[in-house]
Amino acid sequence: MNLKYIKAKKEDAELLIRLYNESFYDDYIRYGECPAYGRSKERMEESIALYPKLIIYYDDIPVGVISLVNKDNGEYYLGCLCVIPEYQGKGIGTQAVKYIFDSYSDWRKIRLITPIDKQENVSFYTQKCGFTIEGTEMDGNVKVVRFIKER
Repeated sequence: MNLKYIKAKKEDAELLIRLYNESFYDDYIRYGECPAYGRSKERMEESIALYPKLIIYYDDIPVGVISLVNKDNGEYYLGCLCVIPEYQGKGIGTQAVKYIFDSYSDWRKIRLITPIDKQENVSFYTQKCGFTIEGTEMDGNVKVVRFIKER
């Protein structure tokens, strides 16, 4: 598997919108809302400026996004890890998490949230990536689970 991670620039906003929309369409339909779905170009450009993003390329095809925010003192927030549906199940997400662990050598804690009823996500983060569940909460009308990975 030939994966590359390229830092997103403002000019990548439309590509990121496409990747997010393909990746999160099912969540939008399932929950009636999804903060990652349906962003405007302006909003995505703002997000690129505020929250660094890496575009995941599989054999030179853009297939996903990682957004990891440095909260200082070795703490990070994984705001987004997505892979478009036709490339899911190929180990791309697992390799992306490994890339984060290897590339951000100062990390002590990484946190993220995902809908609790998306069992495939819960299993992915706990079983494949070694995160533990920190708690649950409501985000709008969606119950989410908070994960943490510490070293």
